Amino acid sequence: MNQITQFFILIFPILYALTVHEFSHGYVAYRLGDDTAKRAGRLTLNPLKHLDPLGTIMLFIAHIGWARPVPINPYNFKNIKKDTAYVALAGPVANFISAIIFSLIFNFFNAHTLASSQNIFMVIIFYTIFINIALGLFNLIPFPPLDGSKVLGAFLSDEAYFRYQRFERKGVLILVIIIIGGNLLGIHIISGVIMPPIRFFMKLLTGVVI
Repeated sequence: MNQITQFFILIFPILYALTVHEFSHGYVAYRLGDDTAKRAGRLTLNPLKHLDPLGTIMLFIAHIGWARPVPINPYNFKNIKKDTAYVALAGPVANFISAIIFSLIFNFFNAHTLASSQNIFMVIIFYTIFINIALGLFNLIPFPPLDGSKVLGAFLSDEAYFRYQRFERKGVLILVIIIIGGNLLGIHIISGVIMPPIRFFMKLLTGVVI
């Protein structure tokens, strides 16, 4: 598969995974009493509202990326730490549920047809499963600003929690440096962490060993 073909095949999986991830954050926040995302026009399944240029490019290049974070105001929640954790967890959970749904479609149309390079539909479904699993697992890493840091925050003391979250802005830069720098040096730190569980779940859901 050449790079141009792969680019077009990845468009739907990437747009879908990022969109459902961010929409789920906003929807759960809305259900918990915060309408910030809705007022910002982010409570939508329109992918253009959620794309982050750098995060999308990273998905195509490094196969690890992110969308533009849905804005939330945790002070609208009844319990800041707990409800923020629920909102954070909603994104990865939506990706995992999507992976399961698409795996049912994949298996219904018979997984062995993936071997045919002409069956683009099956290839797109396969990558949709893969990217949803990868995005969900990546975001569960407990490193600010990833969702896993907010889930972990629910178990920290108030002082430790707010100190941890102040690290979020620096965390973005550090994360990009780790990903890009590691790839340039041939040291795929993050993919090395999440690829084993990705392979496990892909084998479990599709029967395909990657």
